[in-house]
Amino acid sequence: MQDITKNNFDFLRVLLAFIVFVGHLGALSASEELKIFEKSPVEVAVFGFFIVSGFLIARSYDRSSSLKSYLKKRIKRIVPAYLLVVFLCAILLSLVSTLPFKEYFSNPQVYKYLFWNSMFLNFQAPWLPGVFGNQAVNGALWTLKVEMCYYFSVPLLFMFFGKNNKYRNISLMVIYFLSLVYLNYFESLDKISLSKQIPGVLCYFIPGMLIYFNFDKFIRHKNILFLIAVVTVWIDLIFDIKLFSPMMIGIIVLYIAYSLKFLNNFGKYGDFTYGIYIFHFPIIRVFTTLGLFKDYNPFFMAFVCMLVVIAVGVSSWHLYEKKFL
Repeated sequence: MQDITKNNFDFLRVLLAFIVFVGHLGALSASEELKIFEKSPVEVAVFGFFIVSGFLIARSYDRSSSLKSYLKKRIKRIVPAYLLVVFLCAILLSLVSTLPFKEYFSNPQVYKYLFWNSMFLNFQAPWLPGVFGNQAVNGALWTLKVEMCYYFSVPLLFMFFGKNNKYRNISLMVIYFLSLVYLNYFESLDKISLSKQIPGVLCYFIPGMLIYFNFDKFIRHKNILFLIAVVTVWIDLIFDIKLFSPMMIGIIVLYIAYSLKFLNNFGKYGDFTYGIYIFHFPIIRVFTTLGLFKDYNPFFMAFVCMLVVIAVGVSSWHLYEKKFL
């Protein structure tokens, strides 16, 4: 049976982060040439992250010696870098604000931004004065609030539906379908912001948990499950519904994670994914604000932007994130 630790999650997360970056590049660059990148499946990539979290966080909690140990590991992984990007944006983006320094730092919106974003409540103060036309500074951070909610939900999910519960699979499937009802209901009302809260996206975390709990069976039948998943997702896309597709996407994502064995050592130089993910959005917007995509070859500047994002992600890991772990 395949060792659960031998996987290519590091490669998979970098791939998902790159898909999100490319999609946001097309949406934020204000370049007609780069509009083609808007077709990048950003939403699917974000939900892919949730599926990976469902699997890995379930494993993390299951293998932690105590609740305190689990929470300590999770907080150290997500909070320091998150606070870093919030504070750096509040300070450094003053350089691209239309307001003078004195006026910028005396504006109460700066401190509202720092307070609410530090509390993971980005929607309360998503913008900074005179920055990016007072539009959202970092639209990628909403997922971190959802991640934190899931981190704190896992102990409860284990308490009621953990490994010792013989009705575990059925119980988690009930939660899965309740989450789908919530998600589809608010999407039908075009209330997308509500649909993307933890009750709605829990249907993407649950598949990861279910596959973790049934890992041996999943590995044994992963090829046929993969084929079924691909066909099912295709059918859901045709009818434009979300019924079985979140579960099937979960199977596809975990299938990739436990295939392509030559990528198993992809992360030996570090885990840069988180830094790339949380910094890419404001970096793209700075390039746009400075007119770099407009004044120069947009494809060349897109490449430069990607290199900057990667450099920041690598630096964030080696100079900051790793020290907390």
